[in-house]
Amino acid sequence: MQPQMKIKGNQPLIAHLSMFAACAFWGLMAPVGKDAMTHGLDGLTMVSLRVLGGCLLFWLTSLFVKKEHVPLRDKLLFIGAAVFGLVTNQCCYTIGLSLTSPINASIVTTSMPIFAMLLAALILKEPITGKKAIGVLMGCSGALMLILTSAAHATDKVGDIRGDLLCLGAQFSFALYLSLFNPLIRRYSVFTVNKWMFLWASVLVIPFTAGHVQQVVSQPIPMQSWLEAGYVVFFGTYISYILTMIGQKTLRPTVVSVYNYVQPVVAVIVSVLTGIGVLKPTHALAVVFVFGGVWLVTKSRSRADMERQRRSDATS
Repeated sequence: MQPQMKIKGNQPLIAHLSMFAACAFWGLMAPVGKDAMTHGLDGLTMVSLRVLGGCLLFWLTSLFVKKEHVPLRDKLLFIGAAVFGLVTNQCCYTIGLSLTSPINASIVTTSMPIFAMLLAALILKEPITGKKAIGVLMGCSGALMLILTSAAHATDKVGDIRGDLLCLGAQFSFALYLSLFNPLIRRYSVFTVNKWMFLWASVLVIPFTAGHVQQVVSQPIPMQSWLEAGYVVFFGTYISYILTMIGQKTLRPTVVSVYNYVQPVVAVIVSVLTGIGVLKPTHALAVVFVFGGVWLVTKSRSRADMERQRRSDATS
């Protein structure tokens, strides 16, 4: 009994460490993936490696975990989930990263809660409070600063407007996936969800990219680029998804969302130190606006919170 009590007591610490590690891996993925796509690989090849590698890893892992029955209807629903949660999300982000700077890509990544809030208001009829509205305006202002800075410089070390917009599209796609398929993904474990999503993503992506990937990999590619691609597949995809699951089981969603701020911090430090990216004053200002906007959105009360407050006021 004593060892079990000790493990339970350490659960919050393990959850926090898991979320920090996952977001650090994602933050490092931006400069690492960018370097691989600058030396031999390209966006489409990286997307193909990521969906196929994730598919193989999650299906292999599913052989050693508890099996869950998935009815045909849900298997087909996973096609839609794969389109928004993986195919569109990863294609937009990875190709966007190949065009823009890893600093811009990582900053834009933190805007996802803002898109999630807007879609929740449209689809789930969540109320938009004053705090949420200010948060959205701040976040949009920060994103606009990045895009205008990219348009002015047009270099992948400072940013590229095409890449920034694609990375924004990736966040919108993932937020749409969460809004539309939240009941589906909550029914199953992370291994079941991801093995089916990555399988459908591979079916949808590989037939269209196989010829292109074959041409790319037939050329001489440095071993470092292959190792960086392996990092993106194994740590940036497989391990990070598992660590996130561990964190989400213990921590509140608002706490989980705060860890998104780790990503751009890691990406900026590594990008500047390695010379892959250049940090401008407008980047710092954009970070303040985007972070502030996301903080306001995640701290604002949801519809469920408001209903609980009304019930509490009615009974008091």
